[in-house]
Amino acid sequence: MQLKSYLLFMLFFISSLVFSYGCEHSEEKKTTSGIKKEIKQPNIVLLFIDDYGWSDIGYRNNTFNTPNLDQLKKESLDFQRAYIPTPTCSPSRYSLLTGKEAVRGQMVRHISIDPNNPEAKFSLWPTDPVQMPSINYMPLDEITYAERLKEYGYYNMFIGKWHLGHTGRYPVDQGFDAEFGATNAGHPKSYYYPFFKEKDDPKGFLKSGVKEGDYLTDVLTDGAVDFIENYDKNQPFMLSFWYYSVHSPSIGRKDLLKKYHDAGLEGRYAHHAAMVEAMDASVGRVRKALVDKGIADNTIIIVLSDQGGAYSNAPLSGGKKGGNTLGEGGARVPFMIHYPGVTKPNSESNVPVQSIDLYPTLIEIASGKACKDEQIQGISLMPLLKGENFKARNLYFFRSYEDQYAAVISGYWKLIKYHSDKFQLFNIEKDISEKNNLIDHGLEIEIELKNNLSKWEEEAVPTY
Repeated sequence: MQLKSYLLFMLFFISSLVFSYGCEHSEEKKTTSGIKKEIKQPNIVLLFIDDYGWSDIGYRNNTFNTPNLDQLKKESLDFQRAYIPTPTCSPSRYSLLTGKEAVRGQMVRHISIDPNNPEAKFSLWPTDPVQMPSINYMPLDEITYAERLKEYGYYNMFIGKWHLGHTGRYPVDQGFDAEFGATNAGHPKSYYYPFFKEKDDPKGFLKSGVKEGDYLTDVLTDGAVDFIENYDKNQPFMLSFWYYSVHSPSIGRKDLLKKYHDAGLEGRYAHHAAMVEAMDASVGRVRKALVDKGIADNTIIIVLSDQGGAYSNAPLSGGKKGGNTLGEGGARVPFMIHYPGVTKPNSESNVPVQSIDLYPTLIEIASGKACKDEQIQGISLMPLLKGENFKARNLYFFRSYEDQYAAVISGYWKLIKYHSDKFQLFNIEKDISEKNNLIDHGLEIEIELKNNLSKWEEEAVPTY
């Protein structure tokens, strides 16, 4: 009887162990399965537009026809106060790629190669009152977002305008896996073929397969769409599509010009509006390619401009030209991010941000972890993308072309500094057009910002 009881006990005990193990093992399977079903790393498409003004978009200015960007705005987080630290061609690219204020890398102007000394490290600008040297290329030892994303398994494709160095310093030399459309030039000689001077397209990206009548924006868009349609790698991608448009020469697509002439626009401004519409159509084609590929729901779309527009930026003051590039019209740019499942559709942020913030944001998106790079000045925008709080900070600006050269933004306060010891102080919230200079009005913020800017210059501006 005791033996029978013992056997029954052992049978029950073993059965319990088997049942317990089965339950635990089932949970492990469930957990493992859950890990496998986590959302994949998203693809990323960055559309970086040249000289595209904050006001050159349909929902802000009905002069322009931008249905695709208007629709993207409805699906995105739109940054109302996005800025470029050095608002001009090459430095804006430097900052975007590295997360660094370009002045720290000695790039305070666009690259301007001396044809008589093409290997010169620095160039001077004839009208710069302090004759500050500016480096003629981005050093290869700079760490780019492409190089960092590669560490997390991303394939990096570059299309369009580079303007950060000549052959040997192209996108494929700075972490990109492939490139199309990069040249030595900062802008084309024409948006109709032939687009560039012979010497400016040494790799022949924009010579083969194109013909008379082809429009540059469309050719580059063909390359972007082709990349998306034929992408077959088992890894996420980042497509960096950096437009030459809408930079001068203002040459609108011929089939679009008539509507703007009929609307009363004249001369180059009519061409500019046609260029904006052609660029907007390109955005639409890229988005359609993502939908047709079946990857739109797992692809982040980012739209950003490299500096303010060359034409009217009203109600903002200043712009690309005229000695007031650090005015809102020159330094503030369109910027929106559509991150499916993360950003709230048709939302806006009035937090001041800069293009240097994209670098750590991209790394956090790719890795799932906060960016720990110590060489950058940018801060990840993920809290804003998620609708969370974002720590306040100052934004700094520097460029060396004319008397106006440095600025600082703190909240809605903005201080602009000139080489001639002149200062301007504006409250952007109350005075978006920067008409009411509050300098010497006895405001404490004036002293604070002057001190902040002075300390930043001591730290950031190189000595030669």
